[in-house]
Amino acid sequence: MLTTRFVNGAPDWIEVGVPDPDGAASFYGALFGWRLRPGTGPADGGVFERDGSVVAGARTVPEGEPTAWTVYFRGPDPEAAAEVSRRSRGEVLRPAERDAEGAVTVLLRDRGGAVFGVRRPGRRAGVEAAGVPGALCWTELYTADVAAAAAYYRAVLGLDTSVVTFPGGVYTCVEPGGAEEDAVFGGLASLADDPVGTAPHWLPYFAVPDTDAVVGRALERGGGAPLPATDIGGVGRLARLTDPWGARFAVLTPAPRQE
Repeated sequence: MLTTRFVNGAPDWIEVGVPDPDGAASFYGALFGWRLRPGTGPADGGVFERDGSVVAGARTVPEGEPTAWTVYFRGPDPEAAAEVSRRSRGEVLRPAERDAEGAVTVLLRDRGGAVFGVRRPGRRAGVEAAGVPGALCWTELYTADVAAAAAYYRAVLGLDTSVVTFPGGVYTCVEPGGAEEDAVFGGLASLADDPVGTAPHWLPYFAVPDTDAVVGRALERGGGAPLPATDIGGVGRLARLTDPWGARFAVLTPAPRQE
């Protein structure tokens, strides 16, 4: 499960690129109770906070450029990860850069076409809340070749995979190599199972107490719902959404834990 006890290979930061951070603050504030603390640079949209904890970042992108959520994974040497990505048929979209708090990041595209980042933390370890309402609780890669993706992320981030069987199929879970059993933070899914048939991408999930209510608020404020609220046995009630600028994300009301 996702926690803020970060280890190498686990997601520790997420960031949405939008042309209008203030508009994004209004939209995500209505959905999750987020507030935007503005940034200082021209591309630094700021950070989103909920109940005083930082839950995500915002990057300002020029009008007309693609908008998206980006998942960053912790790594001790982002530049080395970029080199391994190159050797593994990935691409480097943004070379190593250092932010105002000393974090070093690279932006990569995996061999299947999905964009993600690798981050060495600075003064801030990462997001300050995870696995609770209004915060990141799961990540999922949609890819055309699950086996090839598993091999790529094992090489670049040291991730392990395991297969879980459930009624109707199987699911490939992903976790940091050598981590404890409950360190699973996401999954790898076939692009053929993507309800809207989009290009390969990492999809962040945010925990919410009422999926249907969040979907309603998203639609009222110009968002979309490519996958309306749906019950998944043993997982919970989830929906896949887009914000008014097209960035994809999902929300989940987890199923009660079985004792």
